[in-house]
Formats: sequence, structure tokens, C-alpha cells
Amino acid sequence: MRRMMVTGAAGFIGANFVRYWLEAYPEDVIVIVDALTYAGNRANLEGVLSERCSLVECDINDTDTIKGLLRDQHLTTIVHFAAESHVDRSIEGPDAFIEANILGTHSLLKAARQVWQIEGLAVDQHRFHHVSTDEVYGSLASDDPAFTESTAYAPNSPYSASKASSDFLVRAYHHTYDLNVTTSNCSNNYGPYHFPEKLIPLIIINLLHGKSLPIYGDGKNIRDWLYVEDHARGIELVLNKGAVGETYNVGGVNEWTNIDIVRLICELMDERFASNQALAAQYPACPAAQGQRCDSLISFVTDRAGHDFRYAIDTARIRDELGYEPAVDFETGIRRTLDWYLSNAEWWKAVLDGSYRLQGESVSATA
Repeated sequence: MRRMMVTGAAGFIGANFVRYWLEAYPEDVIVIVDALTYAGNRANLEGVLSERCSLVECDINDTDTIKGLLRDQHLTTIVHFAAESHVDRSIEGPDAFIEANILGTHSLLKAARQVWQIEGLAVDQHRFHHVSTDEVYGSLASDDPAFTESTAYAPNSPYSASKASSDFLVRAYHHTYDLNVTTSNCSNNYGPYHFPEKLIPLIIINLLHGKSLPIYGDGKNIRDWLYVEDHARGIELVLNKGAVGETYNVGGVNEWTNIDIVRLICELMDERFASNQALAAQYPACPAAQGQRCDSLISFVTDRAGHDFRYAIDTARIRDELGYEPAVDFETGIRRTLDWYLSNAEWWKAVLDGSYRLQGESVSATA
């Protein structure tokens, strides 16, 4: 039985991980630590909180509180999702990314070392798993080989630079202090509970409101897309079978240009409206409700500064060593995602009312 702290689990990927883990390991105990900032949402944990899964509202930079939780709850595993993650926000205000992603990760590492090693709570069996991103590797040309675990770091935005720094801190705590760590670098996630400023939910919601679909540059930037539940499976394998001190890349083996994925969502939305007449009454501003094609809303806007051209993950290591394969193909995953947003309008409408401006936002392709 594991007793686990999961940071940032009121956010998109963390919430999906907790849901997956609780179902797969019904005896395990999870303490969620989340500061509940703009992307952290209690509604993401609806039906999850219980005697064996609790939520503590806490900033990960509160080292003393983290130490107290590790001691009092006898937690021996940390899965660290908590991070500022939106590239556009990092360009506009990088300070929050330094504080959360670098200083926050260091706060967790200090707390873990103090309680697990110095105080001896979990000298041998502890694990600190750090969840990172493929963006630390920089940008690929269209014909470059995909990122591997040995690709040199070359971050190009304040966000990716802050994540690269946190990766190095985790590595350093292993090599300097023998802290049992693992790191996973993932490609772009998609699926339920994805915050509406990110590409796929932004396109879905803008379509339903008849808003423009602003695409950076020519839309030819390429991303590898990973269904969020497959990401949870990858982390599970690293926790259960991964070598301490090592890094594993978790990808979807599923590269798409931004413009092609937007056109696909438009096509699927057209299909949904054609097969379900009730949607036209519910979302009359959507072009499909008016007998028009959804892709008529596509527009192109000035590219953002430092926009990486392509990300792609080589999953050979985690596949060969740990047996990882994505279980959800993209056609299934994207249809599941669209249907989830159509079925959970109360969730995303509450997010929009609370912290998100639909009008005037530009499309970003970050995870």
C-alpha cells in the first residue's frame, strides 16, 4: 500500500492521475496538495475526495506545511504535478513561473529530504516523482529525430526554462543527497478537465459560442498529443518499475500540426450537430447550428514570440524497459474529449465565469 502526496491534483493532469490511481489501487491513500490558483479547480475532484483521498489547500513553497504532512500522514511517495504551465502566461509574466516551478520544486525536495532521510521516516522506500514536459528539449525541425532522454536541454520560453531548472534540481538531489527520484517528460496532454485556455478545449468552446478560432502563424507547428489517461499509465509504470535516478519520456506517438487538429475538431463538431438536433438549440451561435461549416471560424494571427516549431517524443526507452504503449488511439481520444465537453457544460461554464476570458484569446498549443 502506498501513502502518496500528489501536488497540483486539482489541475487537469493531476486530477486525471488521481482518478486513475484511486481506481487502480483501492487500498492506497492520497493527500492532494494544491494552492487552488486559477487552473486549480475543486470541481475537478468531484466524487474523488474521501477518507483515503483528502485535499489540503497549500502552496508548495510552504515547506513547513509540506514537512508536517509528510510526517503526520506518513507519506512515502510524492508525485509532483504542481506547476505554472501556459507558455503565453510565462511570456507575459515569468515571475510566477520561477516561483512555482523552480522554488516550489526546491521546497518539496527540501521537505522530502528532511523528513525521509534526515529524520529517517522512509530512508529506503521513499520516491519523489517529478512530472515535466518535452518543451525542455527546445524545438525540432520537421525532419529531426524525436526527443530522447539524452537530448540536450534547450528551453526557449520562460515556462520551459523554469521546468528545465526544476528537472535539474531533482537530478541534483539524487546525485548529491541520494534522494530516490524519477522524472517523466511528457508530450501535450488532452482529455477531460483540460483548462479552457489550452488548444483543444479552447477550440471546442469557441466553436460552441461562434467565436473566432485564432491560429498562430500559419498553423503548421507540430505537437505530439497524449491522452491524459495514457500519461497516468506511464507514470504508474515509472513508479512501479522505473529505475531510481532515471528519466522516462512519455509520449502519444501522435504528431499533428495545429491547423490539422483544429480542422479535425471542426469536422467532428459538424458531425455532432448533424446527428444531435438538440445541440443547435443549446448552442445557436455555433456555425453548425446555422447550417454552416465550423471551419469558417478559423483565422490566422501573428505568431507568438519564441514559438517552438515541433515537439516529438521517442518512447523507445519507456516502451522497451517498462512495457509502455499508449492504450487510447487519437481518434478515440479526441472523440471522447469532445463528447466530455459537450456533456459537461456546467464545468467549463463555471471555469469561464470564474477566471477565463473567452473573447480575444489566441490559440496556444501547450500541454
